[in-house]
Amino acid sequence: MRRIFIALAVSALSLISCQSTSIAAPSSSEDCPSNELTIVFTGDVLLDRGVRPYAEREGVLALFAGVDSVFRHADAVVINLECPLTDTATPVNKHFIFRADTRWATGLREAGVTHAALANNHTNDQGRLGLLSTYTHLKAAGIEPLGFGYTKAERLTPVVIEKGAAEVALFNSVPLPLENWYDLENRPGVCQASASTLAEAISNYHAAHPATKIIAVLHWGIEFQSIPSMQQRIDAKALLQAGADVIIGHHPHVIQPVKNIDGKPVFYSLGNFVFDQAQQIANQAVIAHITLHGDSIVANSIPVHIKQTKPIIAK
Repeated sequence: MRRIFIALAVSALSLISCQSTSIAAPSSSEDCPSNELTIVFTGDVLLDRGVRPYAEREGVLALFAGVDSVFRHADAVVINLECPLTDTATPVNKHFIFRADTRWATGLREAGVTHAALANNHTNDQGRLGLLSTYTHLKAAGIEPLGFGYTKAERLTPVVIEKGAAEVALFNSVPLPLENWYDLENRPGVCQASASTLAEAISNYHAAHPATKIIAVLHWGIEFQSIPSMQQRIDAKALLQAGADVIIGHHPHVIQPVKNIDGKPVFYSLGNFVFDQAQQIANQAVIAHITLHGDSIVANSIPVHIKQTKPIIAK
């Protein structure tokens, strides 16, 4: 497994009360009690198309100014990176194709991003060279990728975050069919494990590491549907029964409900985050705020409005 060690930060202020590679702790992480591990998750981050002019003119850091107060108080920030980072255009033959500049990986890190989910339907837009470039530049910037590997086993290996006695394993998969893309061994790829395969991996990991909390990050569901599909509901139940403690979802571009299933939170879809879609429903989003304290997990949704592609904490 890949392990990320978070340095302890002690302060009197706490943020919100709510229901192996080593990288440094976020320099912006403040006010996190030493006995708690706080992780925030966002929906889709796009750095192309309508977002590109803002990134080029103002810089990537400015895109996240409206959520700095949340990012700064977290031990880890996990985004879904909805585009490859490559300076060479090698597009796959598909309907929507994105590409972001490699230099923007540094801006993501400066904004407080510590982890990027790559198992989605767009990190492959510039082929395997583009995907490998994404992985390489994220790592160079100090951001840990999720769901990447050369083999199916590597892609299914969780990234582990530790702080003090708290430990959480992050699994990342896109169980949807990917357009004009093949899940090949010994080539750069993202985790495309089905829910049943992921559940088996989670069950095995839970048996071997019973004290570690498990969070499954899934790119799933139906676009622009505000109600989770029956398949999402079935898959969520299977993953929770296998040992997942929290499920984080994205892909629909809109918010789907947060459900408590057998005492465990399921964020079916966080919606967009940094994105350029015009529909009003696509410009409402949530941040999943997860705190581990001892054996307990406390989860909350932080509402976000997206204005001119930029997320802003809702008042």
